[in-house]
Amino acid sequence: MFELKRLHKDAVPAALAKAERYRLLNEAREAESICRDVLAAEPGNAAATILLILALTDQFIHRLAETWAEATALVGTLQDPHTHAYYDGICHERRAKALLKSGRAGARQGAYADFRYAMARFEEAAATAPAGDDSALLRWNTCARILNASPEIKPDTESGVPSMLE
Repeated sequence: MFELKRLHKDAVPAALAKAERYRLLNEAREAESICRDVLAAEPGNAAATILLILALTDQFIHRLAETWAEATALVGTLQDPHTHAYYDGICHERRAKALLKSGRAGARQGAYADFRYAMARFEEAAATAPAGDDSALLRWNTCARILNASPEIKPDTESGVPSMLE
């Protein structure tokens, strides 16, 4: 087993910039690793936590089982109600998209429930957003467009069990 090297605290800003670049290059595992190094050097660093959440959700399509619980647990550590609601919505929106790409049985119904949950969280985030930040509204619209364009993504009405949004 290899012992990990510690990041110097003065290297944190550059490391966060690298993590963002790796995410943009679709290198989510590299971004994840850098975020873990930053959080080891500065526990509670909000920027690193958010980047780690995003890096984990980038991997949902390939590693949903391994990344979902950690991503949502990290969302639970976000103190600001707006940020918490927004990234909770992001997790659910991205899980919905991963479910649709998986093609598994029941994926469309699960995706519908996740999209609707995400939309509710984006509405909460939009209500508390800082002036000039309509990010949550943009995410809500994306979910709405996906659902509007794909009538096959619908709630499970045959099970007789109401969804959590009903």
